[in-house]
Amino acid sequence: MIQIIICKGWQYVALYFLFYNNAQEVFFISKETERINEEIRVRGGEIRVTDAEGQSLGVMQVKDALDMAMEQHLDLVEIAPKAKPPVCRIMDYGKYRYEKQKREKEARKKQKVISIKEVKLRPNIEQHDFDVKLKNATRFLADGDKVKVTIMFRGREMSHPELGKEILTKFADALKDSVTVERDAKLEGRNMIMILAPKAQTKGGKQ
Repeated sequence: MIQIIICKGWQYVALYFLFYNNAQEVFFISKETERINEEIRVRGGEIRVTDAEGQSLGVMQVKDALDMAMEQHLDLVEIAPKAKPPVCRIMDYGKYRYEKQKREKEARKKQKVISIKEVKLRPNIEQHDFDVKLKNATRFLADGDKVKVTIMFRGREMSHPELGKEILTKFADALKDSVTVERDAKLEGRNMIMILAPKAQTKGGKQ
C-alpha cells in the first residue's frame, strides 16, 4: 500500500513520502514538473496509480488511468515523476489547487515580517524630545519590530561618548519591561547604536 503525506516547502508544491514494500522514497514535486491528464507522458507508458485517499490501484497504462479518472469525473495528477514507475494520483485537481492556495494564503497571513525601525537622538536631547522618541519606539516594539536607537554625535560631541551611552542606557531602562537589549551600545563612526527587540510572548500573553 502507498501512503502519501503532503508537506509544503518554499520552492515546491508538495513533498510526498511514499512507502511501498517497506521501502521509503522521497519525491519533490516542483511547479514546473506538475503534469495532469493528457500532459502526462512516460517512457513505456506505465505508471503506478493511487486514488484520492492514497490507496494503491496498481500499475497500469497511462491511458487506462486516464479512463478511470474520467469515469469518476476526476483528474490524473503526476505526483512522483522520478519514481520507477512514475506515480500518479486520481483526484479533483481543481479542488486540490483551490485548497492549496487557500492554505498558502492563510500561512502568509500568519507570517510576521520583522523589520528594524530606527529612532535617532542627539547627546544633548531635551526631555520632551526624548519622550517622543520613546513613544515611537514603544509603538514599533508593540508591532513586533526591532528598534535601532542611534545617538548622532557632531563636532566636539565626539569627545564625550559617555553622554550618548548614558542616554541609551536611560532609553533601555525606560523600556526594560517590554524589551531585551539585542545589541549593546557600540560606537560606529560618529554614531552610537543600540538595538532593542520585543520580549518574546509566552502562553497566556505574559512576557
